[in-house]
Amino acid sequence: MKPQDKRWALLALVGYTLLVAYWMLFGFGRVPHDTYMYNVKPFFTIRQFLRSGDLLSGRWLVNMIGNIGVFVPFGLLMPIVLGGKLWRMLSLFLLGVVFLEGLQLVFKRGSFDVDDLILNAAGFLLGVGIYNIYNRLRR
Repeated sequence: MKPQDKRWALLALVGYTLLVAYWMLFGFGRVPHDTYMYNVKPFFTIRQFLRSGDLLSGRWLVNMIGNIGVFVPFGLLMPIVLGGKLWRMLSLFLLGVVFLEGLQLVFKRGSFDVDDLILNAAGFLLGVGIYNIYNRLRR
């Protein structure tokens, strides 16, 4: 890959990271809550959404599909910028997401939810998969 392509990918990655941070802390009308909101039980929130039966509601789409889709670009850009091993990229990605989820908890803007981490990681891995398929087809 050309050095200038890596620079553009890095610029896109930094810009998109800032956008996602804004969305997670201030976007979508987020205001501080009176209490700390969190879930540390894996698949608890996901099960609640799947059991609700209201799979086409805006809330379901934002929480389930949004938590996956918004993070696909990280899986597309990080291999260009960082290259290397999947575990290294995934570890760095998860560290960043845990940091942002932690900020949501500390500032009471949104909630810290382990299910968000699971869905975010699924989006990242989907992006990496798309990136790998594209690279194979290109060769």
